[in-house]
Amino acid sequence: MPLLLGVNVDHVATLRQARYALMPESQNAEPCPVQAGLDAKAAGADSLTVHVRGDRRHMQEADAMRIRDEVGLPLNFEMGVTEEMVGIALKLKPDFACLVPEKREEVTTEGGLDVAGSFDKTRMVVARLQDAGVKVSLFIDPELKQIEAAGETCAEMIELHTGCFANATGDQVEVELARLVEAAKAGHADVLQVNAGHGINYRNIARLLEVPHLAELNIGHSIVARAISVGMAEAVREMKALMAAYTG
Repeated sequence: MPLLLGVNVDHVATLRQARYALMPESQNAEPCPVQAGLDAKAAGADSLTVHVRGDRRHMQEADAMRIRDEVGLPLNFEMGVTEEMVGIALKLKPDFACLVPEKREEVTTEGGLDVAGSFDKTRMVVARLQDAGVKVSLFIDPELKQIEAAGETCAEMIELHTGCFANATGDQVEVELARLVEAAKAGHADVLQVNAGHGINYRNIARLLEVPHLAELNIGHSIVARAISVGMAEAVREMKALMAAYTG
């Protein structure tokens, strides 16, 4: 199976909010995350990811609804493990939901969800989403205890947090890559779909493709940044071309 690409368009909304935070639905509000999703689809994206945060710093609920209704790609809804976000997910009815940690003070999601430390709450949210027909992924650090806990929640997928790998330099790159390889093997052995995301870019992806059993990469910031120079469609095409080398 080819390695799939999920494009996160949150940071298209980040740019819009820099000027139009108080009126995101203005006719002048730009850039448009829906159009970014359509461009990504035209270039071969396999799914779209959106993350409505508690503080609404980028994506708004209306953005998520429009993307679901107008783009026509499978939708992955990143969400905090809160009652508010569960309510939004049950209205949105995405194809997938990825449970992530969320802190007000962070610029973007940093670190994986502590499934082992919040097992009962996480398991309850997983069950509620699955009862609504939503497949669930857990965004976790590449740690065996978290993978074991993720499997026990009955979630269908894990998304390995690749931030430490992306930020590593020198010999630490090999250390972080080895952690991801071990985690991917463990997740696959536990019959979990193994995805990966955070900090993946056009430079480090070649090494990341050494990790086995990956089904999908979810990439946002790097693609949006590249799109400033070449446009969203070309940025997606370039990333898909790099991913084509994956042999699993």
